[in-house]
Amino acid sequence: MNPYKPRYTSITRIERLAPGIKLYRLAYKSKHKPGQFVEVFLPHYGEAPMSICSYSREYIELCVRCVGNLTRALHALHIDDKIGVRGPYGAGYPVEEFKGKHLYLIGGGTGVAPLRSVILYAERHPKDFPSINIFLGFRTPRDVLFKGDIERWQTKFRVFLSVDRPTKSWRHSRGVITTLLEKQTLINKNSVAMVCGPPIMIKFVIKTLNQAGFDDEQIYVSMERLMRCGIGKCGHCMINELYVCKDGPVFRYDTIKGRSE
Repeated sequence: MNPYKPRYTSITRIERLAPGIKLYRLAYKSKHKPGQFVEVFLPHYGEAPMSICSYSREYIELCVRCVGNLTRALHALHIDDKIGVRGPYGAGYPVEEFKGKHLYLIGGGTGVAPLRSVILYAERHPKDFPSINIFLGFRTPRDVLFKGDIERWQTKFRVFLSVDRPTKSWRHSRGVITTLLEKQTLINKNSVAMVCGPPIMIKFVIKTLNQAGFDDEQIYVSMERLMRCGIGKCGHCMINELYVCKDGPVFRYDTIKGRSE
C-alpha cells in the first residue's frame, strides 16, 4: 500500500467560522486521537498537513484558513465535492494519561482548532477530569472561532475569553491571553496544561504557567512546524533528531525545551 496515496472523500458540511476561516466536515472514517493531523490533497494545488479538530470515528473536521493556493482552492469547494486525505498521523495528546487530572486548555487564534478535539473528548468523558478550564484568545470578536461550541462549553466547563481589540459590545476580557491567565487562580497540583497558538504566545504562556507552579512535565505544546510527507521520510520538519510529524506534533514541553528550531 502506497503511504503517499490519498483516499478521496466527500465534504458533507461547510461552516464559516470567521473572516477567511471555514470548518469542513469530511466523510472520512478513522480512529484518530485528539491532536493528530491529516494530509489534505487537491489535484493541481498540492498537499498540506491540517490538524483534526473533531473527535469522531464517523468523520473528521478541519479548520481551514485561506492563506495560499491550496487553501484558496479548498475555500472554493462545495458540499459533496471530493478531496484527497491521508492519515491520521502524528502523536496526539495522551488523553488516557490525563484521567483524574485538572485540564487547562490554552489556545490562541487558529491554535484553538487542535485543542477543540481534546475538549470534545472531555465532553464525552466528563467524569474523568476533576475540572476542565478553557482559555481562548483572539484578535477581535469577529475572529472568535467555534462560537456555538463555546456557548455549549460555558454551560459545562470554566471558559475564559479574551481579545486584543474589543468592540463596545464585547463582554469578556481584553488583552493578551497571559493577562487572562494571571487573573485566575491556577491549580498546579495534579494538573496538565495544553498550549497551542503562535510561537510568541506559547513562549509567554509557558512562562506564566511556570510562575504559577507548573513544571515543564505538566505542559504539552502542539507545534505547527512546516511538515510535508507526514511520515518522517522527507526530514523537512526535523528539530534536531525529532520529527514533528512522527514524534509530534504534540510534545511534552520538557522533551523539546531548549531545542534549536
